[in-house]
Amino acid sequence: MSNLKQHIKETLILAIPISIGQLGHIMMGVVDSVMVGHVGAAQLAASSLVNGFYFLIVVLGIGMTSAITPLVSIALGAGKKSECGVILNQGFIVNFIFSVIILTVLYFASGLIEYLNQPEEVTVLSISYLRILAFSSIPFLVFQVYRQFCEGVSVVIPPMIIALMANLANVFFNWVWIYGKLGFEPMGLDGAGYSTLFTRSLMALAMVVFVFKTKKFSEYHIHFRMKEVTPIIIKKLIAIGIPSGFQYFLEVGSFAFAAVMIGWIGSVPLAAHQIALNLASVTYMVVLGITSAGTIRVSNAFGNKNIQRVKEAGFTTLLLAGTLMGTSGLFFIITRNFLPTLYIDNEIVIGIASNLIIIAALFQIFDGLQAAGIAVLRGLTDVKIPMFISLFSYWGISIPVAALLGFAFDLGAIGIWIGLSVGLALVAFITIYRFTKISHRLYDDA
Repeated sequence: MSNLKQHIKETLILAIPISIGQLGHIMMGVVDSVMVGHVGAAQLAASSLVNGFYFLIVVLGIGMTSAITPLVSIALGAGKKSECGVILNQGFIVNFIFSVIILTVLYFASGLIEYLNQPEEVTVLSISYLRILAFSSIPFLVFQVYRQFCEGVSVVIPPMIIALMANLANVFFNWVWIYGKLGFEPMGLDGAGYSTLFTRSLMALAMVVFVFKTKKFSEYHIHFRMKEVTPIIIKKLIAIGIPSGFQYFLEVGSFAFAAVMIGWIGSVPLAAHQIALNLASVTYMVVLGITSAGTIRVSNAFGNKNIQRVKEAGFTTLLLAGTLMGTSGLFFIITRNFLPTLYIDNEIVIGIASNLIIIAALFQIFDGLQAAGIAVLRGLTDVKIPMFISLFSYWGISIPVAALLGFAFDLGAIGIWIGLSVGLALVAFITIYRFTKISHRLYDDA
């Protein structure tokens, strides 16, 4: 690959701010858990239950907004700057409607919590919290729309700053509403919900103001008129957004079901699983910055019809993702006995978690590569086949293998994690092979 150093530099310039912004989103959830945990165990249990269910649904919306970045980047690469604004406006219309649908689904699905056989106090807290959190879906996805637009035109630092500032706002409003400060009544978990709703509203407002007040963006003709509906662009957004959303859903759903299976074994293995998965999620948020940068660079080169650059941008993304996750995996192996002690002092949990962390080291590499493989394919607007690859790999192979190893072979949580790793490896190998074939075909046709 020619000029590898330059490709790495260009990818990292985009990736680092995106990664920091992703970590900012994760930290909001961590802070909520810590602050709610001081109120009581039931509040913390309800928070964990609701956030898992909420994310499983909202990830469909994240997939819908993710269609904006490659389409904007392709248009920019092709020199069609005015089309970038059209994509943004149509993306807002589509995703605003979709966010209302998600709000409605979440609000009424809250009633299903009564049938999850949870303690009564946890059930009551969860229903109220989810109904508040449901309303935050609209500002969250509005923020995502304008953030994805900014990433499509390679403006990545302002969304990062907004995400970081939102953490400070969330801490403050949590303090006021959870604990009852500055004359407010203590609201406990509901207070965390209102804080999330208000903070996400501020984030959305900040992103919208930034985009419309930044002179640089005027060349993209971003003026918004609700009556200007462009069916061709809407069709493209939906064609990319729905498969992307379901791909996320299939992946997240498989991990959620794996946690349920481990819960069947017992609370101790489940605690160990949560520790190992939490550690893995931190590095995954970092690699998402690299994969997002890969989508941007691949789609921009694709729009410019520079197929050699498509290949180079894609394989640089794969190289960086694999290297990062391989390095973090090595760190996990070296510190496997220490890391669990940061979470708990139960020796049995620590022992199981240490073993899971060894598997997580290999798991990490496959996880990074599958995320990169899907991202570079999305840069080519290839999303339908990856959705079916995910369906086959996670639900056709991974979950059955996890169940077989975990229960029939009596390997417990370790067997289930091996099953998850098999699914990730399959997605990684198939998507990388597919990108290689498509990029070679494009090069031959050029």
